[in-house]
Amino acid sequence: MHTALLLADVPPQTLPARSMMAFTLASHIILVPLGVALPLITLIMHGYGLRRSDPTALLLARRWSAVMAVQFAIGVVTGTVLSFEFGLLWPGMMGRWGDVFGIGFGVEAWAFFLEAVLIAIYLYGWRRLPSRTHFLLGLPLPFAALLGAFGILAANSWMNTPRGFTLDSAGNPVDVKIWKAIFTPMFGPQYWHFVVAMFVTAGYVVAGVYAVGRLRGRRDRYHRLGFTIPFTLAAVLTPVQFVLGDSIARQVFHKQPVKFAAMEIVWTTDTHQPEYLFGRLHPNGTISGGIKIPQLDSILAGFHADTKVTGLTSVPASDRPTATQATIAHWAFDTMVGIGSLLVLLALWYAAMWLLRRRMPASPWFFRCAAVAGVASVVAVECGWITTEVGRQPWIVYQNMRVAEAVTATRSTSLWIMFGLVVVVYVFVFGSFLAVLLKMRTRWRLADETGGPRTPEETPETDTPYGPRSAGSRP
Repeated sequence: MHTALLLADVPPQTLPARSMMAFTLASHIILVPLGVALPLITLIMHGYGLRRSDPTALLLARRWSAVMAVQFAIGVVTGTVLSFEFGLLWPGMMGRWGDVFGIGFGVEAWAFFLEAVLIAIYLYGWRRLPSRTHFLLGLPLPFAALLGAFGILAANSWMNTPRGFTLDSAGNPVDVKIWKAIFTPMFGPQYWHFVVAMFVTAGYVVAGVYAVGRLRGRRDRYHRLGFTIPFTLAAVLTPVQFVLGDSIARQVFHKQPVKFAAMEIVWTTDTHQPEYLFGRLHPNGTISGGIKIPQLDSILAGFHADTKVTGLTSVPASDRPTATQATIAHWAFDTMVGIGSLLVLLALWYAAMWLLRRRMPASPWFFRCAAVAGVASVVAVECGWITTEVGRQPWIVYQNMRVAEAVTATRSTSLWIMFGLVVVVYVFVFGSFLAVLLKMRTRWRLADETGGPRTPEETPETDTPYGPRSAGSRP
């Protein structure tokens, strides 16, 4: 009965609007780890190559910078679509709350332009700049990428824990305090959890490419170095990310108890709450399937079985996620935690071999796991965003505005047509992205196998990473 009443209050255009937003965000998030973390990974390789005078490392850095530029170009398209969707699909939120949290989008836009300029300079520098000057001009790149993440996470954390305003008699925000709106209670935990996740994911994705090459018999220095540096970065940060994930879950427990109840499918408020690994929540509060571990949820939330965990029934049905939404958030959360746990084991395997034998693991199973780790990390990132967004339902601005109040008045039929067009465009964009990457890989592999350039454009890679003028431009 409650579900039927809730559905009756939801405008018909809500489903296509949410579906379109979910699709574009899920597509864009695939590119974000490389956008945030690949500049730093590339510069680490670049610095290593300069310090050791290692042409293989410099070759890898130059090729990764080309991938970085292509990825950034695709990210411009998908990120711009998302920016327009906020205004087109959710005018109620932007019209009422844009003055409060819109500064985050402004910061992200400036960071975007700055990163574009820096990437252009960095790519240009391989042919024209002295080696040390070129490297130093690339150093701001990771900070520009982190600044962009800062803007987006400031906006999203505000939507989860809105602060920095007061409401007038008509319910409109006034007396906006920008700093409080940016640095909300959830900003710190959410930002660092997100940033470290990007570095972990990008490290495993890049290393996975060379793990596949290793499994195919390519055991030269190029593949060893291409695997070792990004994988080491990811392996070092994986346990850190696990601790940060535990910290942000505890913050959600304190700051958004109903969202935490959805993540853990807790129906009634009580102590000694069990932990369910997966499982399905039904509208009547019963849970089917999954693995039940007695008292563990209370222990994880407050380090003691007597910890009281707020249940979904602590608020009216109209103020909490539905049973289906809670189940989705719970499955996404458990999947993310499960993948993170497996990645910790992989990182420990890698660390043990380095500490005990001073070498990488030689087992093919290690490299099979490393090859899969990149895809698994992307899945974990997707699950993290699903947990964040679905667990907050029905609020678009937590406890201040519902999704149904923010959605556009455009007819649902028009939105479904628009959604179909977006899918077609994204298939073309991502197909082009994949085609370009495959063409680059084929060209580079051909150059490696023949030991010489096949086209004039590849001459710098067979001379020095700094191009034909390198002898005259190096200090």
